[in-house]
Amino acid sequence: MKILGIDPGSTLIGFGLIEESGSELKVLDYGLIKIKAKEFKEKIYEINKELDGLIKKTSPDLVGLEQIFFAKNKKTAIEVAQARGVIAACVLKQQISLLEITPNEVKSFVAGYGAADKEAVAKMTAAILKMEKIKEDNTADALAIAIATGIKAKQL
Repeated sequence: MKILGIDPGSTLIGFGLIEESGSELKVLDYGLIKIKAKEFKEKIYEINKELDGLIKKTSPDLVGLEQIFFAKNKKTAIEVAQARGVIAACVLKQQISLLEITPNEVKSFVAGYGAADKEAVAKMTAAILKMEKIKEDNTADALAIAIATGIKAKQL
């Protein structure tokens, strides 16, 4: 099963695609989508276009999308929520299963502790996927989301 993890954002969207075969996990692709538009309607259009392309390119069986848990800045939280809506719509219109996952679930499933810091989650993600250190926070988060989505899906 191919699982696409998405770390939503309004200017940077991390993605990580893994393949689960029995107890084996293999990284297929990961990276960042950089949204260059500044105005709302242009951002929404660009997110839609980029996510449509990513989903068509990767053909996942399941997509994990991180929920918003906390934001210091209300404006940022609203923009990320809007981006999440566009991302969810892109996934659902292509009739792919979507599983929302909280940051605490990701931390628990990947690092074994719901209050683990980003560094601990990134290290465990790299270890689980047999990778060197993952450079970008957003891609490490997206790969962790993909791992956690696979675990959560089995529990449902």
